[in-house]
Amino acid sequence: MRSVYNIGVELIKSRGARSSAAAHRLGVEMCKELKTKVLRWSPPTSNGPSAQHEGQTDGAEILSCTVKALQEGQVVAVPTDTIYGLACLAQSSEAIRRVYDIKGRNGQKPLAICVGEIQDIYKYCKVKVKKELLGDLLPGPVTLVFERSEILNTDLNPFTPLVGVRIPDHALMRRLCQMCGEPLALTSANISTHSSTVAVHEFQDLWPKLAVVVDGGPIGDQSRLGSTVVDLSVLGKYHVIRPGCALSATVDVLERKYGLSQNPGDE
Repeated sequence: MRSVYNIGVELIKSRGARSSAAAHRLGVEMCKELKTKVLRWSPPTSNGPSAQHEGQTDGAEILSCTVKALQEGQVVAVPTDTIYGLACLAQSSEAIRRVYDIKGRNGQKPLAICVGEIQDIYKYCKVKVKKELLGDLLPGPVTLVFERSEILNTDLNPFTPLVGVRIPDHALMRRLCQMCGEPLALTSANISTHSSTVAVHEFQDLWPKLAVVVDGGPIGDQSRLGSTVVDLSVLGKYHVIRPGCALSATVDVLERKYGLSQNPGDE
């Protein structure tokens, strides 16, 4: 079955529409049937904001719409620097429950948090590595695991004293965190046990359960690898929990530049 969004785009093209604003209005009207807004986004260029193309929404409007949904406790789908993700406010217990329900996720599997700036990590995590190390790895396709601070929502991963934190190398994600003023809980946009997704049509079955779907187009090299997850909670040690993007480069930074040693169980 074709998505409401795709039908809307086809109607626009068949009528020879030239206005991106008209494309957006029609797309939103069509998506009201699902109560889901599907918004097309393209990253800024080195010369400034990207030119708006047919069917695309203004970047400020996408940010405003997505932030509003997040602040209302809703779950949204967003592109990252690795795969598509589901995001909600990490400090909202109701939103966290929604994420688990949408994914059919095991309640004992943790969610990572996403922040906009390196200094934000210190608010929610007890960091035992040099700030320069954080700067060498972030923003980037790496999730760093630290002991959580007391300010973090106790309903987020209540079964562990640790939390993974990301700063994706993605302008939209970083700006969302900055505008929300608090961390986002982030996980892959798929049903648990299914493959990760690199295009919005791949998780189309989830759209009716989401407030906003930001379509940033196909992601990266489409390897479907998520971020490399590294535990840095033990002073002077690192433990690779999940190999992913930039694994070799991450290990090289940890060992060669900062002298961290691998936990014996990883060798």
